[in-house]
Amino acid sequence: MQLGLPFGATATAVSPQSSPEYYFVRHRRARRYLLRVDPDGRVRVTIPRGGSRREADAFALRNRAWIESQLSRVRPPALPLDSQRAWRARAKDELPMRLFELAEHHGLVVSAVSIRSQKTRWGSCGRNGHISLNWRLMLMPEWVRDYVLVHELMHLRRLDHSPKFWRLVETACPDYRTARQWLRAHGPALR
Repeated sequence: MQLGLPFGATATAVSPQSSPEYYFVRHRRARRYLLRVDPDGRVRVTIPRGGSRREADAFALRNRAWIESQLSRVRPPALPLDSQRAWRARAKDELPMRLFELAEHHGLVVSAVSIRSQKTRWGSCGRNGHISLNWRLMLMPEWVRDYVLVHELMHLRRLDHSPKFWRLVETACPDYRTARQWLRAHGPALR
């Protein structure tokens, strides 16, 4: 059984510098203080039997680095369905056009383009020259989006991720490492 403290009230912070919302729950079977970051970004502090709110505050403050690392993994709420539809429509109009521009610039031929909603990929390229792109590419800066398009186009020349492939990517997109760093840092929040 869980009871909120005090009387179900929510605390907004453990220290003046903190930005996440904290809430405290007493759990009679808990043997120690526990922290959990909820999907909405709130931090739950579980207080064991015999524990105090002051000790819970101190525990959360001592574990601030862990809380921050967990908060960096929290995904923002999904886009409303209407917004998703609008972004998908824009992606169907804009992404193929940009892909064909880049293909022409690099002397490549794309057989077909499809816009999809992959959960784990930004794009893919088949042996037949068919390139699939994730509509969420529209949610990132153009220079990062262009890197993803160039990456898929270079698979038309080399269908692997060997050092030779990465040299092709670097020739076509010299700043590709910066774009990859952006994707690692911000990409998960877009999925």
